Amino acid sequence: MKKFDAIIIGSGQAGTPLVFRMAAEGLKIAFIEREHVGGTCVNVGCTPSKAYVASARRIWDARHGDEMGISIPEGASTDLKRVKARKDAMVKKSVDGILGGIEHNKNVTFFKGEAKFTGHKIVEVNNQKITAEKIYINVGARSFIPKEFEQTKYLDNQSILELEEIPEHLIIVGGSYIGLEFGQIFKRFGSKVTIIEQSKTIIGREDEDVSEAILQFLKAEGIDFRLNATCLSCKNNSTGGITVSVDCTKEPNEIQGSHLLLAVGRTPNNDTLNLEATGLKTDSHGYIEVNDYLETNIPGIYALGDCNGKGAFTHTAYNDYEIVAENMFDGKNRKVADRITTYALFTDPPLGRAGMTLDQAQKSGRKLKTGYRKMTEIARAREKGETNGFMRVIVDAETDKILGASILGTGGDEVISGILNIMYADAPYQVIRDSVQIHPTVSELIPTMLESL
Repeated sequence: MKKFDAIIIGSGQAGTPLVFRMAAEGLKIAFIEREHVGGTCVNVGCTPSKAYVASARRIWDARHGDEMGISIPEGASTDLKRVKARKDAMVKKSVDGILGGIEHNKNVTFFKGEAKFTGHKIVEVNNQKITAEKIYINVGARSFIPKEFEQTKYLDNQSILELEEIPEHLIIVGGSYIGLEFGQIFKRFGSKVTIIEQSKTIIGREDEDVSEAILQFLKAEGIDFRLNATCLSCKNNSTGGITVSVDCTKEPNEIQGSHLLLAVGRTPNNDTLNLEATGLKTDSHGYIEVNDYLETNIPGIYALGDCNGKGAFTHTAYNDYEIVAENMFDGKNRKVADRITTYALFTDPPLGRAGMTLDQAQKSGRKLKTGYRKMTEIARAREKGETNGFMRVIVDAETDKILGASILGTGGDEVISGILNIMYADAPYQVIRDSVQIHPTVSELIPTMLESL
């Protein structure tokens, strides 16, 4: 049985940079990937989906020129094969870069295959057993498929990116981040889109006014919604489409479509690893339990990225890598608890989020100050003709520290970084309130908003 200095299982946004950092330090690494070199983000997540968001925005621009005084001849349409080809080329370039780095690194032994634990710190891949004192698990997550949909013809976030023809009527089950992004993309591409959500609101983790604002601008684009869909089931049609039952009591209780996208959540890939063989503990949702330094209950075994339940984003996975690598090689003491929650919903306009929601802050029992501005009050948004949304900042009234922010509107996914930087600096809100921002920008309204908390 061959012994390595470290085994890294999974080539996502934590595993891949960790491989190269450890190899650069002279360690001998076994690097295992069963499917996509580069992981979810590069292959079936951020890179391809945001490429589709960009294509969808281009056709939206082509169809809305009159609003800006620009006459654009009618006839703009989506060539999904070319959209996909552009996406595929971007993915290939990234994957080829990673593979090239692996092939030319004498300290890395690459295994293309599925890893399973067969004993204490013993991993089997391609019928070969290997071992190491340090093992890093970065196997990510996959779409969760409810049992009532297992026998139907469905798409997930991965397979929908392989379509070459635009769906006539795309039904999406799940009114959260993935479902909303793909819903707007394919509506703009030319599909009829219906989004079904079991809850009374979309993206339930956000404040109700944020969710309602997003619901309204997506409805304005022509997306149909069925909320409170508490009696879900699905069947294949003889014509090749699907029928989704959404309600057992009121009409219409069935929706017929050509394609079905399931976007009801994610589940970790840990169930493929035979974790019991090495004694690793998981929580009730199947995530590997880790401490603040990403170490599991077995000393020397770490879990990074989506599989540990500490974050479901590329940026949190990469931060997991930074925590492990810098603590190991740079003498630092970084930990998960230092991380401030931040993420974005990449609809158009996008939502940028940092820290607490208003609901979370109110439930914390703190005394609060809040600032609020509609995008209609922001000159830059009016000039661009993009006035959907609003911005809100929440401040601790006793410490003057920013607790959280929601920026829903044009540039919101970028503007939120200014708030996040102040939070990481642990500086009072007055620092950004008294700053001088460029005019005309969306960011300049943050100081204005903070003047009247």
